[in-house]
Amino acid sequence: QLQLVESGGGSVQVGGSLRLSCKASGFVLDYYEIGWFRQAPGQGREGVSCISKDRTSYGDSVKGRFAISRDNAESTVYLQMNNVKVEDAAVYYCAAKPNTGHLDCPDYAMSYWGKGTLVTISS
Repeated sequence: QLQLVESGGGSVQVGGSLRLSCKASGFVLDYYEIGWFRQAPGQGREGVSCISKDRTSYGDSVKGRFAISRDNAESTVYLQMNNVKVEDAAVYYCAAKPNTGHLDCPDYAMSYWGKGTLVTISS
């Protein structure tokens, strides 16, 4: 059964760091693009970052602060969050879709989703 499980959420102070993990099972991660998304209370879902086989992309609000990486051997994708801001508080989700050869992770195109991990920011 194909599954994505996020972990690593929690509470962090403004300016601090947190690393989220997205563990995949039931499929070969190598053949998939993985996206991180987030949704704050009362707001729509926002694309945070996307990683293909060898390229990455970031939303404007996290560029220079967040870093996505993947360890195919561990079937895990990471989101390193640095210098976090109050506005980074949200439920973070990872999602997967088969590689298309394009670095592209629109939420409507993602095939599989995790259940999310909550990140809270304290000032």
